[in-house]
Amino acid sequence: MTIAAYSKYDAYRDSGVQWVGQFPANWELARLGGLFEERRHKVSDTDFEPLSVTKNGIFPQLANAAKTNDGENRKLVRAGDFVINSRSDRKGSSGISPLDGSVSLINIVLEPKRILPEFCHHLLKSYAFVEEYYRVGRGIVADLWTTRYDEMRTILIALPSPDEQRTIAAFLDGKCALIDEAVRIKEKQIRLLVERRQILIQQAVTRGLNPDAPMKDSGIDWIGQIPAHWEVKRNKHMFVEINERSAKGEEQHLSMSQKLGLVPADLVEKSLASESYQGAKLVRTGDLVLNRLKAHLAVFSLAPMEGLVSPDYSVFRPLVQGASSDYFEILFKTSKYLGEFRLRVRGIVEGFYRLYTDDFMDCPLLLPPLDEQLQIVEHVRATTAQFHNVIAIKESQITALREYKTSLINAAVTGKIKVL
Repeated sequence: MTIAAYSKYDAYRDSGVQWVGQFPANWELARLGGLFEERRHKVSDTDFEPLSVTKNGIFPQLANAAKTNDGENRKLVRAGDFVINSRSDRKGSSGISPLDGSVSLINIVLEPKRILPEFCHHLLKSYAFVEEYYRVGRGIVADLWTTRYDEMRTILIALPSPDEQRTIAAFLDGKCALIDEAVRIKEKQIRLLVERRQILIQQAVTRGLNPDAPMKDSGIDWIGQIPAHWEVKRNKHMFVEINERSAKGEEQHLSMSQKLGLVPADLVEKSLASESYQGAKLVRTGDLVLNRLKAHLAVFSLAPMEGLVSPDYSVFRPLVQGASSDYFEILFKTSKYLGEFRLRVRGIVEGFYRLYTDDFMDCPLLLPPLDEQLQIVEHVRATTAQFHNVIAIKESQITALREYKTSLINAAVTGKIKVL
């Protein structure tokens, strides 16, 4: 059902406020400050459980939440209060609290007085209100933008009667639950498709494409059976590490991510492209490049172009004819090989584990004949493309559902549609 399919109110009037626009003639136009009382009572997190204010609502403090040492200087929250983070870098973090507790001082705590909490939940979390909330704030740059209560309380809101608030809230609760469930199902389908794709790829690169091929024991527990005509060698017999430097250092800087592979550094998120290029290594098209600090996360890639990479990367080139770097790139990203790399890495700091060259070179390698390597590569590319198309359709469906949910909430809480 589209938004246009819902009925309208009999009469509208102009609010004079851009985010509200036209609103039902029988609704009241009121300032937010007249509908709530700000709760500013200071408490300790030892007396009142610390809470986290997230985009999904209010919860007991999350384990990964940023914590302060000022546990004695927090704001009291009572069940039924609306809490919103005042900073723009936490945009959309708000909700009705289901329990008593305490929050950090960057949050605004409001006790609903002339507005029902269940309606307030949808109204003040709507995309239209969130944008208006930050519009009335102030700051130097976008990431440091803050909205204070003195600014928030001036926002005009179109307010229906309590009975209508209750009806709208119940309608949105039901519709949002259905949409959220549809999204959950499609997300599960995507996870299953990704798992199936990974299984099919791993079967292709570790067992070949012929299900009737005679098999033999590879002699390696974590690899198991392989086609009888395949070889098992160590990486050191197939690769040489390249430590070539650029003569002028003018080549394109390259960086790697799990999603994009090896690409120009300006295409990678800043947090992932922060490595130093001092002493950078030269890579040539077709080299197999490994981010040694993230080898266990499948951060391998073929170099699609000549360029420079961080000295924390390793660059490998096949030693002999009869080897396809494309095949090896796929092989090293399978769960079998990632599991082996995890056993071989050595920790530096939490989250960063280096795969040293000697450990990589000692790893066993499956080696089909070259023509079979190329067939496997083409098969994997075709399989990946098929799954990519199906997953892309489901992702677009999820996007459409979420956009519909946003539009439905905005339309219902501002009276653009009638849900009675």
